Amino acid sequence: MKKQKIDLITLGCSKNLVDSERIIKMFENIGYSVSHNPQEISGDIIIINTCGFIGDAKEESINTILEYVAAKQNGLFSQLYVMGCLSQRYREELSVEIPEVDQWYGKFDWEEIVSKISSNTYNHSDYERAVTTPPHYAYVKIAEGCNRFCAFCAIPLITGRYKSRSIESIVKEVKSLVSQGVKEFNIIAQDLSYYGIDLYGEQKLPQLIDQIAQIEGVMWIRLHYAYPTQFPIEILDVINKHDNVCKYLDLALQHSTDNILANMKRHITHKETINLINHIREKVPGIHLRTTLMVGFPGENDSEFNDLLNFTKQMRFERMGAFAYCEEEGTYAANNYVDNIAQETKNHRLNKLMSLQENISNEINLSKIGNTYKVIIDSEEDEYYIGRTEFDSPEVDQEVLINKNFKLEIGSFYNVKITDALAFDLIAELVL
Repeated sequence: MKKQKIDLITLGCSKNLVDSERIIKMFENIGYSVSHNPQEISGDIIIINTCGFIGDAKEESINTILEYVAAKQNGLFSQLYVMGCLSQRYREELSVEIPEVDQWYGKFDWEEIVSKISSNTYNHSDYERAVTTPPHYAYVKIAEGCNRFCAFCAIPLITGRYKSRSIESIVKEVKSLVSQGVKEFNIIAQDLSYYGIDLYGEQKLPQLIDQIAQIEGVMWIRLHYAYPTQFPIEILDVINKHDNVCKYLDLALQHSTDNILANMKRHITHKETINLINHIREKVPGIHLRTTLMVGFPGENDSEFNDLLNFTKQMRFERMGAFAYCEEEGTYAANNYVDNIAQETKNHRLNKLMSLQENISNEINLSKIGNTYKVIIDSEEDEYYIGRTEFDSPEVDQEVLINKNFKLEIGSFYNVKITDALAFDLIAELVL
């Protein structure tokens, strides 16, 4: 029945996706059918899980809400609910501006949404969830919130203070996902480095990953969003200890100069950053580092931007994303600094930084021609199978395009030899 059918739309990051997967499971447990990100409206109830991190994400969320408001007015469904980061932060304003939404919820109001729609009270475990990704990989969120309060970031204003999940709960979730066929686990949090301090009084990321790595059926573990300040050095020993812990680390750095880092409230210096990166690469040979850098933070002059370019040249990150500063109301930067850099200048700096990274990535990829790597197959297209190495996270990193000379199974592992390289992709053939 259509009245028992829900369409759930997820916007934003993988952390939002995990929230949606938990809600989907809650509804399925009480008899509802849920479609995630359907191409066409099929249910009588729509839930939009919004993102509110930066300006572009807010705009996408608002436009999506308005699109479904119009569809509701045209009679395509009867109920529209909105949740997530955007409504967590702007619920009162949004309810006035867009009254056509039946109800607005925050980021953590899962039980309330289920109770409202189903008229049932439902208690769920904190590890039950559906899998909306391809069935061979999943994201595992080990904590919520953030205690760092970087000057530019609104996340603590949306999600609150850091809250670790227990090791026991996470291990149960991973075992449950393994039983569903998941092989690859991308460990996520706003800040992996802080994991455990609030709950156990000390950093527990190394112990957590060590336990997950010993679970039968866990083939790959990948670490996302570590914070450089007070980085848990012992995690490097865990990476070396277990073959199924990928030599991959997502370490968001944001900038390289002492002045900008201090104004950003990152609590680390240029020299400390370089020492940390060098130590990581020395301890784990072959590790691929992903980072995020920001251009156009208030006060960034030409000299400091050039220092960032030189830092990027020196560090040669295997994976890097970047974005231009966008003032977020309520943050320390918005309250204390003037956003005095023209958008045109920000865009120019961003393009220059990403052009540099494209050259670095191309050189690194060319050096891989002739090497053999283990890949997991994500999908099949007309001319290629699409795979990834342990150095490539789903959605955000490059892919390996494998010639279709042999039949390969989606979700299975194969050894391939790199035969050619592009700036952000590799070409390979199966090794028999």
